[in-house]
Amino acid sequence: MKKNIQLLDCTLRDGAYIVDSDFGEALIKGLLKRLYNARVNIIECGWLKNSPSKKGSSFFNIPDDVLDYLPEEDKNSRSLCVMIDWDRYDLSQLPPCNHKTIDTIRVVFPHGKSSEALNLSKRIVEQGYKLFLQAANTLSYSDEELVDLAKQVNESCASALSIVDTFGAMYPTDLDRIFKILDENLSPEIKLGLHTHNNQQLSFALSMRFAEYECSRDLILDASLCGMGRGAGNATTELVASYLNKTFNLNYDMNEILDAIDTYIEPLKSNHSWGYSTPYFIAGIHCCHVNNIAYLLNNHRTLSKDMKLIIESLSPENRLKYDYDDLEEKFVSYSNKVIDDEEALCRLKDIMRSKKILLLAPGKTLTSHKNEIDAFIAQENPLVVGINSLPENYRCDCLFFSKPLRYQYAMEKNPATFDSTLKIITSNVKISGGKDELVVNYNLLVKLGWIYFDDSMIMFLRLLEKLSVKEIFLAGFDGFNTEDTFSYADPFLQGNLDREKRLSLNKDISSMLDDIKENTKNNFAIHFLTPSIYNKAG
Repeated sequence: MKKNIQLLDCTLRDGAYIVDSDFGEALIKGLLKRLYNARVNIIECGWLKNSPSKKGSSFFNIPDDVLDYLPEEDKNSRSLCVMIDWDRYDLSQLPPCNHKTIDTIRVVFPHGKSSEALNLSKRIVEQGYKLFLQAANTLSYSDEELVDLAKQVNESCASALSIVDTFGAMYPTDLDRIFKILDENLSPEIKLGLHTHNNQQLSFALSMRFAEYECSRDLILDASLCGMGRGAGNATTELVASYLNKTFNLNYDMNEILDAIDTYIEPLKSNHSWGYSTPYFIAGIHCCHVNNIAYLLNNHRTLSKDMKLIIESLSPENRLKYDYDDLEEKFVSYSNKVIDDEEALCRLKDIMRSKKILLLAPGKTLTSHKNEIDAFIAQENPLVVGINSLPENYRCDCLFFSKPLRYQYAMEKNPATFDSTLKIITSNVKISGGKDELVVNYNLLVKLGWIYFDDSMIMFLRLLEKLSVKEIFLAGFDGFNTEDTFSYADPFLQGNLDREKRLSLNKDISSMLDDIKENTKNNFAIHFLTPSIYNKAG
């Protein structure tokens, strides 16, 4: 029978990725008090970093930085820990353990770096702390490497070793293999832990399986409130605690845990997102770092199937890390399905010859300034183009699409109008056009050097310059409102963009617009019909 199963809550450490560690003093104090009262065995308070600690942050410089947040109650059987990245914290600044705050330090290290990490970790034990080790991406260890890891840990004075499912890629049979080898080769006094990620919605199932193993050593299960953590998040403290109470007669106070969620975590969920999603499932099945997924989502709103194929084009080694330059090259290479577009360009020249062009972007001013736009159309009779959308209450002569999702949405939103309108499509959307569709090469319209280089309005302006269009009018090209979540007339079109992304988009688009003006002919005139942050003359 097991001697003991312990629950470790890592909300303040893993959840730091979501809020950049800036939880606020009240939340950290309140959460620690609730977790104390819930009788959670081990509470991970955050990270140790080389920089000075800031109030309200769960990044600390030395263990005593945690002192101001601790409840007045005696710790009793509760243990407090922090984590360090094996090579990113200067252990020479670590003071001796005074047993008033942090008594345990967890060291996470990548596959292949166990010897170096254990050598650096000696000072932790020398300073009187318990040492817990986290073998990141344990799934990548061969059987022989697991045996070697166990032998090294046995010689290290470590108190615990955790199996870490870094990419949420483990299945129960994987855990069975890893646990069996480590349990057979670790010294019996060393605890075994499990830290999971929920990319395949298996965190709770893996936690249950781990708890049910027949062994004689102590076990530690990691979890966070509501699974709060980067990407797909973690096993949830509330589910794991309830399961341990019912199955092993443990006594975690569920009322305190639920109060902690209601008071401190639910408000965070209104402004931040984490947890299972299809893109993070793709990361899981390919053992891929979540930053690659976030990059493709945030910068390009990549569709799931396309994301899968782009990730598969990365080498297995590059999937484990995040090299944004390499990923960008793969994205462009995947998107750039080269076609013969000479005929399409000739037709477009004929269509746009000697015409004023009015481009309708999907900003809110399409609604608020409709009277002015309608008056311009009536007076000037321009060629009206909907940019990456099918604008409501406007008749467009043609539509431009450079994003597959926008093309699909417009087609489903108003099939009759969509089918009867000429469409200009980039080759990443379709490589051959259907009825009333002209396809142009994607790489003809993009220029690297910006994060959001594939903005649709910028791409279409480049196309118009190549078609020798002289005069262009813009409406609905408002820019992203940094104080309002939605800047589009149709909220669906914007997606979930936080304030930082909106600021970054505005900066990139302004810069690309300047680049177009500076690098095109003098007779290429761009006018704004509606208010826009990009109109520096307005």
